[in-house]
Amino acid sequence: MSSLIWYIYEFARKTWIDGFFDAKSKEDIAHKPDRFRDFPEVIKEHCIGCGSCTASCPSPNAIKLVRDSDSEDAIGLIYPVINKASCIRCGFCAEVCPSTPKTLECGENHFIREEFNIIPSKRKYIVDDYLCIRCQKCMDACEVGAIEEIDDRLVVNQSKCISCGKCLEACPVKGAMKGVFVNNLEEQKKIIDYAVNTLEEYIESKQDELIQLGTDKLFLDELSFKPILDKSLTILNDEEVVREVLEDAINRLKIRIITWDGDNCKKCQMCIPDCPTGAISFDKDNDVIVRDKEKCLRCSICYQTCPFGVIKYFLAKFNLDTNKDNEEVIHISVKASQLAERRA
Repeated sequence: MSSLIWYIYEFARKTWIDGFFDAKSKEDIAHKPDRFRDFPEVIKEHCIGCGSCTASCPSPNAIKLVRDSDSEDAIGLIYPVINKASCIRCGFCAEVCPSTPKTLECGENHFIREEFNIIPSKRKYIVDDYLCIRCQKCMDACEVGAIEEIDDRLVVNQSKCISCGKCLEACPVKGAMKGVFVNNLEEQKKIIDYAVNTLEEYIESKQDELIQLGTDKLFLDELSFKPILDKSLTILNDEEVVREVLEDAINRLKIRIITWDGDNCKKCQMCIPDCPTGAISFDKDNDVIVRDKEKCLRCSICYQTCPFGVIKYFLAKFNLDTNKDNEEVIHISVKASQLAERRA
């Protein structure tokens, strides 16, 4: 009983109560080691508002971008805010932060590796050397310094690129900067093949009209885009990717067309030996010249060889747009090639 009274007395003393609530660890114990990974520290003045940190964070609601109110003198800063209740201190946000100096820091226990890029993106931006005019507008637009000039060529450093697309917007030459979808490449090839074959078959079906087309005339037509899009979506169920792949393919596509006026053919057979693929042959049983469309390269050698103008050579171009009814259509224009113009 006396022991119990002593304990109550000791715990009730003011000095003990004060010591209990004001207890502190010794400094050598409380000191954080150099490699301790703390909650990320935000230096908001460095933020470029790219969102890489939020995209890479594996913990829901641990980090979000906010924006200060605009003032009369300046636009409000955009910067990340850390929710310590959700943050798991993994360091991914600091790892991927592309700003220089970094907006996010969380101790020395995250390793910055140039080859490490965990920003999720469908695209990989590349420079087409053939089209690039070296104006360096893409370099000026890139906020993370991912575009470099190496041996008089502009190159995108993929380890730095955050796939924001500003280089593509700044490029004055269509196609010089490309945003390539890096996944489902086989499906993309199938979609392009399908679109090209569909347009080629459609043009081939207009042979009778093209035969009557003069060298100074233009054949105009349009084809609904929806069936091509719907079929392509069965190959790859991602409308964003499919639309862009189709648009790029269609707008760049040029198809060479060979027409054959069999009724006026003199059967001289001069075209047969000159064909490099053996696509032209003489059918003795039916007494007719035959062209195998599958073998034909549309190289125009037969056109240049024919002395009677039986073979004609055209070039078709395509453009994806909307018509007056706001329906997506592929505009088709066909004209006699420059070879035909020179020959005339």
